[in-house]
Amino acid sequence: MKLLFSLRRGGTLLLCWWLVALAHAAPAPTLTGDWQGALQVMGTEIPLVFHLRQQPDNQYTGTMDSPKQQAFGLPLAAVTVRVDSVVLRLSQPAAQFAGRLSADGKQLSGAWQQAGRSVPLTLTHQAAGTASPAVRRPQDPQPPFPYRAEDVSFANAAAGIKLGGTVTVPAGKGPFPAVVLLTGSGAQDRDETIFGHRPFRLLADYLTRRGFVVLRYDDRGVGHSGGTAATFTITDGVTDAQAAMAYLRSRSDVKGSQIGLLGHSEGAMIGLTAAASATSPAFLISLAGPAVRGLESILRQAEDLGRAAGIPAEQLAANKAVNQQVYMTVLSTPDNAQAQTHVVALLQQAGLSAAQAQQQAALMVGPGYRQLLSFDPQPLLTKVKCPVLALNGSKDLQVAASVNIPAWEKGVRAGGNQDVTAQELPGLNHLFQTANTGLSQEYGQIEETFAPSALAVIGDWLARHVKK
Repeated sequence: MKLLFSLRRGGTLLLCWWLVALAHAAPAPTLTGDWQGALQVMGTEIPLVFHLRQQPDNQYTGTMDSPKQQAFGLPLAAVTVRVDSVVLRLSQPAAQFAGRLSADGKQLSGAWQQAGRSVPLTLTHQAAGTASPAVRRPQDPQPPFPYRAEDVSFANAAAGIKLGGTVTVPAGKGPFPAVVLLTGSGAQDRDETIFGHRPFRLLADYLTRRGFVVLRYDDRGVGHSGGTAATFTITDGVTDAQAAMAYLRSRSDVKGSQIGLLGHSEGAMIGLTAAASATSPAFLISLAGPAVRGLESILRQAEDLGRAAGIPAEQLAANKAVNQQVYMTVLSTPDNAQAQTHVVALLQQAGLSAAQAQQQAALMVGPGYRQLLSFDPQPLLTKVKCPVLALNGSKDLQVAASVNIPAWEKGVRAGGNQDVTAQELPGLNHLFQTANTGLSQEYGQIEETFAPSALAVIGDWLARHVKK
């Protein structure tokens, strides 16, 4: 799960930003530069900075910063300009700033709109590069690299799409064993970029230096990949992962019998499903992957996040009761229209506005969310015959190590596969950063992208299990 920013009242999500693909819009020369303002929400000031740049084709690209949370470089989905009207849009969930340009071109006055709410926001123009401090990500790989990197494209024939990615190849004489990286939930780019961190770029760099070809690719509808993220399911992800492995098998610098999968969060669910199929990978690495049923995981996640955020126990219990009723309604009502009507009523009874309830209900009855709720890893775990490494951080509040690590080991061993290593890594959060609380608010504040100790566990396990 890739929540980047949130404000909660009694556990209700009011504002959030998710990583999205970059898009373009019509030109407006006066917009080039940095635009800074602040939202006022529940007595909290949230500074925002939009960086708009005119491209050679006169179109615009843009990114957004939230400096208070150390979130930098979040890409805008679209920049749309019509005379003096400007819309800066994110695509998932539906959110946008819509404003009008002042006569002197120095201000954009309008509102941030999301989930049926509108918050006033005025942005002031500044010289390019002056609005936000540089973000420190000391682990981000820097050239020169002792390996070769290629931008590639490969087909998922069953889906009728092509996926764009990057392959990194070690120096020396191949062929080499290979690893395919599978991103977590949400529309992710090939680096799994979040809060200015690029964990998959770091993993690719580390593993390639240790002698592995690594393929990482953009999710459907992101970057250079076709398809759409709106209807994406775990099943779709499995076919994409299988297409990635098939592409690697076609390369002369890859050992076709030694191609494995490494998945993070939902990517680990995709990897598990692929590993339980007839076209199993040579090995499977789960990073913060659930090994208990989706409904149980989601309820536990809400409880852990709420407790860490200081929500009182009685409120947590009330929230859990509402959540469970909502989720069971979705699971027990196959018809989307009926399910949405029932869920809207339940959410409004819980205190959401009609617009908020409608938006949340629409998400919950979608194919991806339905599959997540009903996902049951246990039957799959018993079918996995390849070596398995399952890692979770002790401070992961999104996929609890205390229940998932034992479930990984027990489930794989129940199928007769004794080659499973399931390990809880102390002090690490859902992104495998060294953390204080594990809350998502820390993700951008932590300079570390991925704990070196966790990288070493992965690299050493691979060295023991894969013959080069």
